[in-house]
Amino acid sequence: MNNGIIILDFGSQYNQLIARRVRELGVYSEVLPFNTPLAEILDKKPVGIILSGGPSSVNAEDAHLVEKSLFEAGIPVLGICYGMQLTTHVLGGKVKKGVKGEYGKANLHIDKTSKLFEGVSTDSIVWMSHFDEVEVVPQGFEINAKTDVISAISNEAQNIYCVQFHPEVSHSEEGSKMLENFVFGICNAEKNWKLTNYIEKTVAEIREKVGNEKVILGLSGGVDSSVAAVLIHKAIGDQLQCIFVDTGLLRKDEGKKVMENYGEHFHMNIKMIDASERFLSKLAGVSDPEQKRKIIGNEFVHVFDEESHKIEGAKFLAQGTIYPDVIESQSVKGPSAVIKSHHNVGGLPEEMKMELLEPLRELFKDEVRRVGEELGIPHHLVYRHPFPGPGLGIRILGEVDEEKVKILQEADDIFIEELYKNDLYEKVSQAFVVLLPVKSVGVMGDERTYEYTAVVRSANTIDFMTATWSKLPYEFLELVSNRIINEVRGINRVTYDISSKPPATIEWE
Repeated sequence: MNNGIIILDFGSQYNQLIARRVRELGVYSEVLPFNTPLAEILDKKPVGIILSGGPSSVNAEDAHLVEKSLFEAGIPVLGICYGMQLTTHVLGGKVKKGVKGEYGKANLHIDKTSKLFEGVSTDSIVWMSHFDEVEVVPQGFEINAKTDVISAISNEAQNIYCVQFHPEVSHSEEGSKMLENFVFGICNAEKNWKLTNYIEKTVAEIREKVGNEKVILGLSGGVDSSVAAVLIHKAIGDQLQCIFVDTGLLRKDEGKKVMENYGEHFHMNIKMIDASERFLSKLAGVSDPEQKRKIIGNEFVHVFDEESHKIEGAKFLAQGTIYPDVIESQSVKGPSAVIKSHHNVGGLPEEMKMELLEPLRELFKDEVRRVGEELGIPHHLVYRHPFPGPGLGIRILGEVDEEKVKILQEADDIFIEELYKNDLYEKVSQAFVVLLPVKSVGVMGDERTYEYTAVVRSANTIDFMTATWSKLPYEFLELVSNRIINEVRGINRVTYDISSKPPATIEWE
C-alpha cells in the first residue's frame, strides 16, 4: 500500500510499536530494514519516514547509517532516539558519548516550540533509553527541547524533526500527540487504514489471484490460522480445503471444537487427521525438550505433506503469517537479531510445488483479532491465548505418553474453565498447566498417594518479550488447586509459578 509512513528499522525494540501507533491513527505504516535502497522506499510513495531507535552508536566503525540523499528527497522525516543521533551525524552535527546516559522517565522542557510540539505541554514526562547524546546540532537546525541533554531538534524548512526520547511508548505522557502532529500536521497524511476496507480489498485480491484453483490450509484452531481460513473461505468458498492434524498433544476436545466452530458454523471443508498414535510413538522415551520439539515439528510436516498430496490440483498453500513474523524474519537484512526463525516465513519445501497465500501478512496481532470479529468469528475464539506448536509435548516435562497427556488435558481444562467463569481469562495474557516428572506423597481420604505435581502458570505481557506473573486472587488459586487435585486422577499436588520473564521464560520447555 502506498501513501503511508515508512519506519526504517535500526534495531529498536519498539519498531513494531511505532508502526502500530501510526496505524491506530488510521494511517498505513510499514517497517523496512534501515538499508532498504532509497529508490525502493520512494516507490512506495511514503508521505513520511520515521527513523527508529537502535542499540548502536553512530560513531562506531560498523554503525548503521543512511545516505544524505534520504533527507533531500522532500519527504518529512522524524528521527527517534538513535534516529536523532543518526540525523545529526549524517547532516554534519556532532554526537558524543554521554557522561551517564538517560534510561527511564525524564522531565522534558520545551524551550522553543515547533510543529511537532503544537498542543503539547511545555513540561511533561518522556521515556528515555540512550547513552550517546547530541553535542552540536547540524547547520539549519534549532534546539526545541531538553531533558538533561538536548532532546529535540528540528529543521522546519526541510521538514526534519528529531527527538531523543520515545514518543511511541505509553510512558511518554504526550507522545501520542507528537506522533499525531507528525503524521497529520507535518506529513499531511490521509486516513487510509481501515480494517473493514482491508477485508474487502483482500477478498478481492484472493479471488483474482486464486481464480478457480484449490487452496490448502493447515488449520490449527489458533487465532492466525483460523482468521486466515475464514477470510479465504469468504473469498473462494469450497475451493479452500483445510487440514486439521490432531497430534494427540492438543487441549481437551480441541479437534471436536475445531470441527464444530469452523466446519459446522462456517461450513468449511475440513479434513481431520488423527495422528496421535503416530506422534506419541515417535516421542516414546524422549525427554530432551529440543529433541521433542524437532520430532513434533518434523512429524507434523510429514503428516501434512502426505495429506496435501491426496488433494488433487491444489495450487496454493495458505498460511497464517502475520506482520510481526515478516518483520522478525526480514531483520536478517538489518541490525535486529532475528527473534525466531518463524515457520511461516521463508518459503516452502522444494517438493511442495505450491504458491504461498498469506492474507494476513500485513497485519499485527491485535488487527488480526479485529478482522476475525469483523468476519463473525466468536469473540472467545478470536481472543484465545497463544498455544505452542509442539502443544502439550513441551508442557509435559520429561517423557511424554498417553496417560500423562490425558492427566494434563484434564488439569489444564479445569484451569481455563475457571478463568472464564471468574472473568479472568482476558485479564491475563497466557495461562496453562505444566505436568512435572516429579511425584510426591499425599493423603486422599484414608489412603496415602504417590502422584504427579502440576504447576499452574499465568503471565501478563504486552509483547511476549518480557512478562510478569499474574497476581491471581488466592481464593481463585485455591479453587483451581482443589478442583485439580479432587477431579484429576494422577495429581495430588499443585503449585503456582511466580517467575517473571526474564530470567524465566513463559513456557517451561
